[in-house]
Amino acid sequence: MSYLNSVIAQLNYYKTLAEKAMAQLPDEKLYWQFNEESNSIATIMRHMAGNMISRFTDFLVSDGEKSWRKRDEEFENPVFTRNELMAIWEKGWQCVLNTLATLDESTLEKTVYIRGEAHTVTEALNRQLAHYPYHVGQIVYIAKMAVNESWNSLTIPRKK
Repeated sequence: MSYLNSVIAQLNYYKTLAEKAMAQLPDEKLYWQFNEESNSIATIMRHMAGNMISRFTDFLVSDGEKSWRKRDEEFENPVFTRNELMAIWEKGWQCVLNTLATLDESTLEKTVYIRGEAHTVTEALNRQLAHYPYHVGQIVYIAKMAVNESWNSLTIPRKK
């Protein structure tokens, strides 16, 4: 399997994992926070989508931190419906996956920029392949705390 196919497969796996966790939650639990300093799942979803759209719009030709991105607003807490949140989430993921579909092995050594810092395409993809699963882990952990005893394991359940 090529590197790009592997990246796409891994990203799809983590997208699905987060969506299975979120599906276990009633709508209001998407906004549950452990404390005032922690993020809700809704906030993480908006942050991830903002990052994805910024990083992967014009991926090969413009800096991955776009001047139009309002990163701080991603951490504010306006209330959206589940459908609105899922549309934001999906827009981010489609931006990533559509961009990856345009790449081939010959692009992996090209240089792209994130916040003015040069990366090979491979390095930029690795950076995002670490960032997105980090946040998916947060989504799963928060969902597990929010539903408590009602949690259905996403992998092998304990003692099975």
